[in-house]
Amino acid sequence: MPDTIATIRSFIFDNFLFDAAEEDLGNDDSFLDQGIIDSTGVLELVEWLEDTFDITVDDDELIPENLDSVNQLAAFIAGKA
Repeated sequence: MPDTIATIRSFIFDNFLFDAAEEDLGNDDSFLDQGIIDSTGVLELVEWLEDTFDITVDDDELIPENLDSVNQLAAFIAGKA
């Protein structure tokens, strides 16, 4: 899972937190509460997840409990494997 977390963090910084420092995002920080990802960003995130990890994200899985932090994403991906 450490590689998954590093991959997720890299994507978030490259696509949403361009000029932020690594310490500006904790692995449990909420993307929505922090204003990091909006509804359009969620669609971009889901497309990236499906392409990168070769998974399918079903409509009923588009909930904050699965997609709202680095750790939640890593757990979601692990659960899909």
